[in-house]
Amino acid sequence: MRHGKKFAHLGRKTPHRKYMLANMACSLIEHKSINTTVAKAKALKRYIEPLITKSKNDSTHNRRIVFSYLKNKYAVTELFRDISVKIGDRPGGYTRIIKLGNRLGDNASMAMIELVDYNTVYNTGDSKKKTRRRRKSTKKSESVQVEEAAPVVEEAAPVVEEAAPVVEEAAPVVEEAAPVVEEAAPVVEEAAPVVEEAAPVVEEAAPVVEETSTNDSSENKEIETKSEDSDKKETDS
Repeated sequence: MRHGKKFAHLGRKTPHRKYMLANMACSLIEHKSINTTVAKAKALKRYIEPLITKSKNDSTHNRRIVFSYLKNKYAVTELFRDISVKIGDRPGGYTRIIKLGNRLGDNASMAMIELVDYNTVYNTGDSKKKTRRRRKSTKKSESVQVEEAAPVVEEAAPVVEEAAPVVEEAAPVVEEAAPVVEEAAPVVEEAAPVVEEAAPVVEEAAPVVEETSTNDSSENKEIETKSEDSDKKETDS
């Protein structure tokens, strides 16, 4: 039974497991990210992060402690010279585990473990320190807000002044349209004489009607006389 055994044995004896983790830690320090199984990645995370914390204080004592775990002087030099400077402001959590799926051969779950500060995909900008701010008294905050709101009203005033010339420019457009109506008036005056000239034509036509009426009356009289003469002749006969 596994009572009291809180760390992963990884199917290996203690000496084999220690050297394996030391080699994986050296590879992670050199390449900044490695691919392995999820169980080994979690075990490596617990193994290397205390060593990275030791590297923040560069002393002979700390170098010897880290060397007793890694057993590689080049990895120790890289850790204390470059990595400790890069992660100096980070209070723990130096590594990240990203799962990659299952391996084809034995279907083991794979993962990638990397140093957080050396990932260029996630860390696009410079990390800034987060500072806590306490709320100030409400009276001071209200006075500051009122003072900041005043310049906004003053800046809005010139906008209204700039809009005024636009209305003044529109006025000449109406004045130019007035002469157009005045030019159209003489056209109506010229049309009046045309009506006056047509009046005499009607007057001249009147005598014609009178002449025709006189001619008709004379013809009627002649016809009547002829009819009377014919009647007299008939009576005489």
